Amino acid sequence: MPELSHRRRLLILGICCMSLLVVSLDNTVLNVALPSMRRDLHASLSGLQWTIDAYLIVLASLLILSGSTADRIGRRRVFQTGLVLFTTGSLLCSLAPSLGWLVAARVLQAVGGSMLNPVAMSIITNTFTEPRERARAIGAWGAVIGLSMSAGPVIGGLLVDGVGWRSIFWVNLPIGLAALALTARFVPESRAERPRRPDPAGQLLMILALGTVTYAIIEGASLGWGSPAVLGCAAVAVLALAGFVWHGFRTAEPLIDPRFFGSAPFAGATAIAVCACAALAGFLYVNSLYLQNVRGLSALHAGLYLLPMAAMNGVFAPVSGRLVGSRGPRLPLQLAGVTMLAAMLLFAAFEAETNDALLFTSYVLFGIGFGLVNAPITNTAVSGMPRAQAGAAAAVASTSRQVGNALGVAVIGSVLATGLAAGPHASFVSAARPAYWIMAACAAAVLVLGTVTTGRWAARSAARTAALLQSGPDPDPRTTTVKA
Repeated sequence: MPELSHRRRLLILGICCMSLLVVSLDNTVLNVALPSMRRDLHASLSGLQWTIDAYLIVLASLLILSGSTADRIGRRRVFQTGLVLFTTGSLLCSLAPSLGWLVAARVLQAVGGSMLNPVAMSIITNTFTEPRERARAIGAWGAVIGLSMSAGPVIGGLLVDGVGWRSIFWVNLPIGLAALALTARFVPESRAERPRRPDPAGQLLMILALGTVTYAIIEGASLGWGSPAVLGCAAVAVLALAGFVWHGFRTAEPLIDPRFFGSAPFAGATAIAVCACAALAGFLYVNSLYLQNVRGLSALHAGLYLLPMAAMNGVFAPVSGRLVGSRGPRLPLQLAGVTMLAAMLLFAAFEAETNDALLFTSYVLFGIGFGLVNAPITNTAVSGMPRAQAGAAAAVASTSRQVGNALGVAVIGSVLATGLAAGPHASFVSAARPAYWIMAACAAAVLVLGTVTTGRWAARSAARTAALLQSGPDPDPRTTTVKA
């Protein structure tokens, strides 16, 4: 097949960015719609948590499987399947008659979503083989994330106030259908020459561990932390995690290779991704409820309140990429940790909710911090890895982000629910105080880990891990079988 023209490559990039936009918008607009969904579906706080976490658990569990499956049977085929499932799930979400049906439809959405972003990134990296072009393409991809964070709360507010919460899922339908048609027409099929083998045992253990630990955290507030169901799920989660690690050392191509964690930069990036995304998910969850349920703002006004945070994320995400390129990952990680920690302390120690100046200052600081943290996570995760393992390392970093999102909603939501259930006089601000201290601890972990795991000894550990993982010749990741 002749090389694709520059115009065709840009069109493929645009199609892939459409998939990212639809998934990212779905996440950001949902937070603004939570209070309206709660009233309409008569849902509890734990029910709201499941509308978010059912999606995130499935997404986190299937990202690596979807990527390896696409490498094996065809990236375009899996990408199209993901678009069909995500669009169908969105339609079912908009028609859900009850909370249970909504959660089930969100699961279907997540199965489709797991086939979109990682596969789209693989399509981009195999379409743009020249390093400079590839860097610009990935930069455009990152800009879409900033756009979705900036526009999502406002779009969500407009839709919820004007039409109702069900309309937030309608946005996905025309975008998904357009992307499906354009993919069939313009995106060539491609496969990896050496795809990873499936690991069904590891996949099952990962789903079991994530699902049971999330259930225990979310339901602990209502069932009681000492109830048999909660304790049983916690025990199953521990056993599943232990089994996952044990299985990883015993199989030739595990879902996640435990040897990766011998690299301090990789282990640090994984932990930073979990902590940063847990803080973000918890922050959005608590503030969306506070602005509408306590301050009485409309969904649109709540979205406008959150706009400074999203805007700062969009501004500082490309700044972070340039800092990583010129100074390495340590500085942006340290700046991210400091600004996120300052934002959380304004809430935890100074009750920023009660003062608009402090509230907006904390939103700006948190937006700066989260904008700075994403680029160095991926860079640090793959630094020092053999090129043959870089894709797998980046996939683990992406999975860690989703695990962090799920745990953030589960933990912060449960802490908030426990505080609100303390008595009839418990206020939202006082109930949220422990949650903000937990988020402050997550931000402090970003600062400490960003400093410790980016030094010289960390680089040496990455070199040792790379030598351990290296086997045979280092294949060129650009090598791929392509057909029209």
